[in-house]
Amino acid sequence: MSEDKVLQIRGLKVAAPNGAILVDGIDLDLSRGEVKGLIGESGAGKSTIGLAAMGYGRNGCRIVDGEIVVDGISLMKIGRAGREAVRGARIAYVAQSAAAAFNPAMKIGDQIIEGPLYHGIMNRQEAQAWMLELLEALQLPDFRNFGNRYPHQVSGGQLQRAMVAMAMSCRPDILVLDEPTTALDVTTQIEVLALLRDLIQRYKTAALYITHDLAVVAQVADSITVLRHGKRVEEGSAEQILEHPQEEYTKRLVSERETSMAGQGVHHESGEVLLDVRDVTAHYGRKKVLDNVHLTLRRGETLAIVGESGSGKSTLARVIAGLPPHSSGVISLAGHRLADSYKKRSREELRRIQLVYQLPDVALNPRQAVGDIIGRPMSFYFNMKEDQRVSEVGRLLDLVGLPRDFAERLPKALSGGQKQRVCIARALAARPDLIICDEVTSALDPLVAEEILRLLRSLQDELSVSYLFITHDLGVVRRLADRTMVMQHGVIVETGITADVFAPPYKPYTEQLITSVPELRRDWLDGVLAKRAISAA
Repeated sequence: MSEDKVLQIRGLKVAAPNGAILVDGIDLDLSRGEVKGLIGESGAGKSTIGLAAMGYGRNGCRIVDGEIVVDGISLMKIGRAGREAVRGARIAYVAQSAAAAFNPAMKIGDQIIEGPLYHGIMNRQEAQAWMLELLEALQLPDFRNFGNRYPHQVSGGQLQRAMVAMAMSCRPDILVLDEPTTALDVTTQIEVLALLRDLIQRYKTAALYITHDLAVVAQVADSITVLRHGKRVEEGSAEQILEHPQEEYTKRLVSERETSMAGQGVHHESGEVLLDVRDVTAHYGRKKVLDNVHLTLRRGETLAIVGESGSGKSTLARVIAGLPPHSSGVISLAGHRLADSYKKRSREELRRIQLVYQLPDVALNPRQAVGDIIGRPMSFYFNMKEDQRVSEVGRLLDLVGLPRDFAERLPKALSGGQKQRVCIARALAARPDLIICDEVTSALDPLVAEEILRLLRSLQDELSVSYLFITHDLGVVRRLADRTMVMQHGVIVETGITADVFAPPYKPYTEQLITSVPELRRDWLDGVLAKRAISAA
């Protein structure tokens, strides 16, 4: 192994439990301090390669061939105990979902220092001092006391940064960053991207940056490997891949990202008012999270709700679904007032409003097969018999672009994007009037996300279903939403036809959101940070 290479992979082949080849003959080199982006659509093998770099095959997958060398250590020759000693210490993993990565019953600080204590790299005093240095570098609030909080007591962006601190706790040579900013709103994403880049440069850590967003990886990667169906399509410097892609598939990825913000949603006349929300105020304890919110949604219409983390978007969705009781106000569906709690709503009222959540890993029962997950609403709402249910499950799998044999699989055998499509199919199984989509495309690559958006539009045309679309992806809003509502701190800042909201002159907060969307330029992040520094001066 070359001395400047901290990671070398040769001929990597990974198989699924059923024998299907997920990664086929991948070669990869990572130099000390280099950031390599792994790009490709859902199922391309990005995360599988990232985990294989740690000598790990997730969910029953097996590394059936190839060589993996981490800092001079061949992971395929040292046995399970040896690989476990390398993981965390030499190479560490940052997952997409921080909420799923932390133990909710342990304080954040105890989880951050657990790694160096387990590996015997530091004593408790040294580990705590290093943790404070990391928390300060990651600009976490009240960093000296931050570790005393539990995961549920901090925001999503803060927890994501804490997960980076946990990964860095053993001072590893390599970080595997698996979609570390995908679930974050655009303003928080900028902060985390900048901090990640600074942290990597400060400690000269190499990184594999796994993402489906070319504009994001453009801000941090030195080189990019494009993947599809488990094979390498193209590889080169970040500049070459972004500015002069050679392969047709790479050109499609670049083109899709460049045009994602260009289209404007077409406002069309919709039917009667389906959802009417009036004077809704909600609290978590003493904290007011929704303040006198009003909205209407017509049958066959899409209303997008945008805003940064903590703006109240998801809380509003939960209140409409009857999950947390709201303090005051009225929610009506088709002219009929709904009870505050879902427990007091009829089965028919429950059927008519369905949710698709942001994190499919949390939303899907890991012990149930996909067919059972999608079929459950059919049994619950329509009392379908087995043969009808099997047929309908197959039809819905076709609709969301998944093979019918996926009905036999467990969620752990699916990629993140595939699991999200299962969630959409489950919502459709209830034949609802309203689907509340909470960041449903955030885990999907641009090409697959566009397929899902086309699917949602076609279903709307066919069934006149209404969508309440919560997202931080303003490109999605432009292409899908008839109207857009902007929220900040639980208050509605602006509501209007999407084309009008996205046309200058902008309202100040709306402009902040629009200018926070990453662009496909290598210098974009530096430019945004420079403008913010000038504004703050």
